[in-house]
Amino acid sequence: MELAHLRIDTPVGPLLISGTDEYIASVSFTEEPETDFPQPPHLVLDCAQQLHEYFAGDRKVFEVPTRQPGTDFQQTVWEQLTHIPFGQTISYLQLARRIGNPKSIRAVGTTNGKNQLAIIVPCHRVIGSNGTLVGYAGGVWRKRWLLEHERLDLFTGLM
Repeated sequence: MELAHLRIDTPVGPLLISGTDEYIASVSFTEEPETDFPQPPHLVLDCAQQLHEYFAGDRKVFEVPTRQPGTDFQQTVWEQLTHIPFGQTISYLQLARRIGNPKSIRAVGTTNGKNQLAIIVPCHRVIGSNGTLVGYAGGVWRKRWLLEHERLDLFTGLM
């Protein structure tokens, strides 16, 4: 099945959503100029709407089917990323422990970096053991922005 594409503008720069009428295959940061793509299927439009809701502070969990190719190990790591609560972070070591293999910390980091579903599979919520913001395919400044956005939203409802 051929992927459809949709480029949306967000506070952290343009995102390119790719998918079909059955699943979202990727959400990636792009520097490519705007392109006229054919009308995407409803699911891609729904994903765009959910991302807009996230950036507006109205969504904490994404509800779109996703699919990205990877080994069993990679699938396990990406699945575990979806269990990191909104507004919280864990370390790469904690992530390796969650999958039952604390010695796989480097492989976990590499797999995290290969995540093709930015924001939806929240790899930005994984930080260094010492609390530093290390590595992010979209740039550390985006990682910082996303984490601050999620933390601010957590406190908005408390006032």
